[in-house]
Amino acid sequence: MQVDFREVFVICIKSRDPSLKLEGLVSAQGRLPAGHSILPVLAGKQASVEAGIGGEDRVADVLRKVSFSFDHHIFHDLSPSSYESFQMDTFTLNPWFGVVLEVKNIGGCLEFKDNPPQLIRTREDGHKDGFESPVVQLKRNCNLIVDWLNYHGLKLPIYGAIVLAYPKQIVAVPPANTKLLFPNMISSFINSIPRQERKLDAPAFQWLSDELLKSHQPFIPKPICESYKLPFSDFQSGVRCVVCGRLGMVKLPRTWVCPFCKAMDNLAHERALREWFLIYKRNITNREGREFLGVEDIHTAKRILKSMKWEYEGTFRNRSYIMDLNKKILSGI
Repeated sequence: MQVDFREVFVICIKSRDPSLKLEGLVSAQGRLPAGHSILPVLAGKQASVEAGIGGEDRVADVLRKVSFSFDHHIFHDLSPSSYESFQMDTFTLNPWFGVVLEVKNIGGCLEFKDNPPQLIRTREDGHKDGFESPVVQLKRNCNLIVDWLNYHGLKLPIYGAIVLAYPKQIVAVPPANTKLLFPNMISSFINSIPRQERKLDAPAFQWLSDELLKSHQPFIPKPICESYKLPFSDFQSGVRCVVCGRLGMVKLPRTWVCPFCKAMDNLAHERALREWFLIYKRNITNREGREFLGVEDIHTAKRILKSMKWEYEGTFRNRSYIMDLNKKILSGI
């Protein structure tokens, strides 16, 4: 009988979280007037974030198809809570060692510099761009996951590699002392690492995987206004209709209606308030809620905000509701 080693030994413990950074960039552009000076900047950042996500998805797709003859757990977009925040694009774990993969999807001709550490990209037109060195990012993540393991009383060898998401990425100067891979080389790299002494028995291996997953803290970006020093008055208010895409839905008892296409949506306020937190700030008052949602009645606004079951501070007129984006990510709002 043929055994499917992928199903038996390789388990994806964690998939990539939805990108709040990307969601905030898209939401912000949808609420700025045409011709706003920051729009090209936000669009460029969106393209960069989407390229990064595409690269990580490419690696995840390859790892779904590989097989190992030993237990292997895979975590994508993992940020274990620690004294210092860090995020690993992909972390693979087995009873002998762990592997940190730093994924990059940067087109052009790449040159890895050591002094100072930097990644230089040369485009087809000859223009050069500088990026933080992935080597530095990788070493930092390897050191921090070692610290995290030590804190939990575990000694486990940690290896690392930079993964270029697509073979079309041309490397003129590779890093001097860091492994550089394409996705289809990952399994060979992991198989080439010696497995001389098993560090974790089966219960400890499962416990560690569970602890890593439990410790994960999704990345919460700064609001767009804070990151790009924009006044919130630059953004259009209102509740957006998901059918026609226009702002200005009107509140009716137990629902919202779009005055343009007549679509109805009883949860439209939830998406609008999420945009508020991603674009402006992490808390909202009744007055701010009325102005942003386009609701005139103070009691209607109070019912909407209370229905979100958020934490709040202050009382009566000074009450401010606070959204915990960590909980919203995990619950899949």
